[in-house]
Amino acid sequence: MRFLPQRKRFKDLSEQEILALAVSSEEDDARIYRSYAEMLRADYPGSAKMFDGMAREEDEHRARLIAAHEARFGAVIPLIRREHVAGFYTRRPIWLIENLGIERIREEAEAMERDAERFYLAAAKRTSDSATRKLLGDLAAAEAGHQAAASALEEEHLSQDAKAEEEAASHRQFVLTWVQPGLAGLMDGSVSTLAPIFATAFATQDTWTTFLVGVAASVGAGISMGFTEAASDDGELSGRGSPVKRGIASGVMTTLGGLGHAMPYLIPEFWTATTIAIFIVFVELWAIAWIQNRYMETPFFRAVFQVVLGGALVLGAGVLIGSG
Repeated sequence: MRFLPQRKRFKDLSEQEILALAVSSEEDDARIYRSYAEMLRADYPGSAKMFDGMAREEDEHRARLIAAHEARFGAVIPLIRREHVAGFYTRRPIWLIENLGIERIREEAEAMERDAERFYLAAAKRTSDSATRKLLGDLAAAEAGHQAAASALEEEHLSQDAKAEEEAASHRQFVLTWVQPGLAGLMDGSVSTLAPIFATAFATQDTWTTFLVGVAASVGAGISMGFTEAASDDGELSGRGSPVKRGIASGVMTTLGGLGHAMPYLIPEFWTATTIAIFIVFVELWAIAWIQNRYMETPFFRAVFQVVLGGALVLGAGVLIGSG
């Protein structure tokens, strides 16, 4: 039994189908730009206006393509879309892009225009018909013009002040969604596991047992912190962003914070493992102090006093308890 291919190869498309594909692609891109605009309008009004303008540009080009199709092939345009053509470039779903930040969205828009230009240039090389080749070349030039138009729209709607304001908003959102819960997790994982790990180490002087206790404490703390962060605030009123992202940031960093000084106990020799673990603890604590100073604007010496001194006290308590 012969099976018909589910998708057509690009080289097998007729001139009419190539033009129809261009129409549907322009239509889809206009819809994507409008989605970006609506998604960004509340927090990034300048970028939203830019994407509104880009959507209007796509509408104008689609109208020109439809007019060209009507002139050559009539009013009925075949239904052919990107997903119908094997190997044709695809667009990422909106939900994969919307949570990646304003700069990532702008980069995606630039990539969209480059993909479209390459499509028309490649299509022109695949045809021997002079009229079709000219049409495809004109479309490639139009897509290159889109990139220039996008730059012009960005300059029109995104002044330096607007860009600075949007970058500040993006940085603030990054801190609230990723840095703040991640930092809380790292602090919890690094500090809360010190006492059980070092108490076990000095009580048993068995590196494998200490490693197992450290892994259990780290993973348990990570799961607990992750679920607690995700369940504590849905982000709607606080503006802290997706609870899933915050839960992942908190849970992963909590686990890593504990594993950092548990991993050296894979070394069989007790004092070698313990010396390395203590060194890693102080590296972790200084890193936490630096992150607090860098992203949370906590004065550096205040952060050092709070984190390093507090961690050292917990470490000392674990050693004393385990040695008792």
